[in-house]
Amino acid sequence: MLYREAGQFKATYVEDSEIFPIRQDKFGIALILAAAFVGIPLLSVAGILADYTFTAILTPFLIFALATLGLNILTGYAGQLSLGTAAFMAVGAFASYNFMLRIDGMPILGAFILGGLCAAAVGIVFGLPSLRIRGFYLAAATLATQFFIVWVLTKVGWFTNYNSSGVITAQKIEMFGYTFDTAFSKYLFVLSVVTVMALLAKNMVRTNVGRSWMAIRDMDMAAEVIGFRPMRTKLLAFAVSSFYCGVAGALFAYAYLGTVEPEGFSLDLSFRILFMVIIGGVGSILGSFFGAAFIVLVPIFLNTFTGFLENTVGIGLPSGISSSIELMVFGALIIFFLIVEPHGLARLWQIGKEKLRLWPFPH
Repeated sequence: MLYREAGQFKATYVEDSEIFPIRQDKFGIALILAAAFVGIPLLSVAGILADYTFTAILTPFLIFALATLGLNILTGYAGQLSLGTAAFMAVGAFASYNFMLRIDGMPILGAFILGGLCAAAVGIVFGLPSLRIRGFYLAAATLATQFFIVWVLTKVGWFTNYNSSGVITAQKIEMFGYTFDTAFSKYLFVLSVVTVMALLAKNMVRTNVGRSWMAIRDMDMAAEVIGFRPMRTKLLAFAVSSFYCGVAGALFAYAYLGTVEPEGFSLDLSFRILFMVIIGGVGSILGSFFGAAFIVLVPIFLNTFTGFLENTVGIGLPSGISSSIELMVFGALIIFFLIVEPHGLARLWQIGKEKLRLWPFPH
């Protein structure tokens, strides 16, 4: 009964095309943002939430959600497979580092935007094969991007400022004279960036740009016949996706790792973000957040569960199994979602909302 939309009339086209047309959705998003921006800070000030909550759960969840959102734009909305997400994140991180290093007075947000634009330029270059190939072959081409970019960042010393170790301490995050040097302040900074970019993506996929992506995804030849330009549409999808991944990579290096290193953007990170897309839901903004939350929380749950078995019940898992159980669970979950619900957690959430809108009527 709480999710019924009886009495909510739309008098204009603008009201009917709102980003959240149902009043309950507006209240729900407002409550979530209020809890994120106000509730969690109050709990932190009261000492209920420790720094571990921000450094190990909330901040990585937001960063991975932004990276998953970038991949979802490319794969979910435009239908272009990619296995090089971590490479575009690395471009954004290293470009932001070099802009901060070599340009005096460069603001941190300006460096992140320029880093995202550099990642977008690289994405356009490596998205050119999508004009001729698709499916598995395109995935293989983007996989080559992953190895090539990490190799360039490792071998060309200019990108790492000729650091012998290859591990560079990221500059401090400073804005308007304030330094984001605590786990709580970094969380607020990341939350603000992710909120703005998620709302922009939500609006973008509802415009002509988003509809052109979905037309190319569903049937590119028919989309070309009715007037869409495949070349411009696909390259724009690669550019926007890489921009989001580049900004996520900069946040990953500055707000989470604290270092800028090629090894932090390995192939494992690309696959992990791909798992987030599959589990959260392909072609869904909300699914990007669901998938990121799921992948971030599952290892914590598994560590807590195995610790409980060992300390309380007295059942200890062999070292070989305990070290691989996370990968085993991820693989099993991916197979489960591909079989039971290919559209992921976002589709389950949508089905639940549809049932609530019709309840108690069976139709």
